[in-house]
Amino acid sequence: MTINKNSSGAPLDGARRIGVITAFPPGQNSLNEFGFHMVNHLAANIDVDSVVIFADETDAGPPLTLEENSHKVESIVSWKFNAITNPIRLVKAVRAAKVDAVLVNLQFATFGDERVPGGLGLLIPTMLKMAGIPTAVILHNLADNVDMQDAGFADSKVAAWVMNTAGRLLTRAILRTDYVALTIPRYVEFLRDNYGADNVLLAPHGSFEEIAEPTFGPPDDGPRKILAFGKWGTYKTVDVLVDAFRRLLERGYDDLELVIAGTDSPNSKGYLAGVASKCEDLDNVVFTGYVAESDVPGLFTGSAVTAFPYTSTTGSSGVLHQAGSYGRSAVLPAIGDFVEVIEEEGFIGQYFEPGDAASLADALAKLLDDPGLSIEHGQRNYLAATGIPMAEVIDWHLIHLSALMADEG
Repeated sequence: MTINKNSSGAPLDGARRIGVITAFPPGQNSLNEFGFHMVNHLAANIDVDSVVIFADETDAGPPLTLEENSHKVESIVSWKFNAITNPIRLVKAVRAAKVDAVLVNLQFATFGDERVPGGLGLLIPTMLKMAGIPTAVILHNLADNVDMQDAGFADSKVAAWVMNTAGRLLTRAILRTDYVALTIPRYVEFLRDNYGADNVLLAPHGSFEEIAEPTFGPPDDGPRKILAFGKWGTYKTVDVLVDAFRRLLERGYDDLELVIAGTDSPNSKGYLAGVASKCEDLDNVVFTGYVAESDVPGLFTGSAVTAFPYTSTTGSSGVLHQAGSYGRSAVLPAIGDFVEVIEEEGFIGQYFEPGDAASLADALAKLLDDPGLSIEHGQRNYLAATGIPMAEVIDWHLIHLSALMADEG
């Protein structure tokens, strides 16, 4: 049997065929960007012979093909958002693909924002484990920490209580897999302290790409762009940002442009169209729609500041990691858990009171008026986002998956 070594020098025995269950571009479901970069780095790893993507079925077309190492990647469209048949389809597809192990890229609404399909989807990792397949979960948020009403998953306090109770039961099911990796230290501690979990591990988010040190601060020419990027609706809304932008224009900031990038959240169809209709009197508000991976760098490097007009959060922010990778400063909501989480990761922001347009306008003005402060924040965010490359995180997962596969063998 051949002995390969990963970049950290740890021995890995034999070939590896790794399955990845994830949302994937050009589909626009949550965590698709993280899934894309995770597959990209897995395929580039010398200890991986092949990667099988178990991707979501969308109207956007088949899963993207990687520019490099595409010969090592196979895509199997095997689930659909809000389909109750996802557990049966996925278990069948994974078994037929004969993978050595599976990584599940997961947050609590990955498989649906409707209660039954969403809940059934969270049982998939446990079902794979019960089928004898080494299974690990990369868990991006915890149901315990989500405001179910504000996030749009419950329409009353009673429904929110039911959802939180179900969430705790589903969390226990997820913890029955071989290991659960979390990107936030406090989440690891929470699951150990509150669930008695001994198979939870800390695995940093990792920077998506090895990006050369950017030019910090706003571009030298053109309007100063305020960028908001995400899937909009429910708790991520841009109405307050548009109101704050209007306030800045009234204060005499006549060289600004507001760029609202991304699409509607799956459970907020038509939201951005409604916002656009309210902005018809503003010539300097741009709605980009879906942003292809190749266009992401220019989106961030062309901005003066990034804004996160959230009213609540479900964990860390992948968009903040992207903004940091390109050295951007950020205006962030002063939500207790969110502030603690992002500062624990090393990020910094100019904070505002959630839902308060005047507070948001003041926070934006603080960074726009002080280029030195904006550059300082961008530099710190760059260091936080690029401290650990995703390639090293993938090495870490392969070491743990290798141990699981050896136990199965």
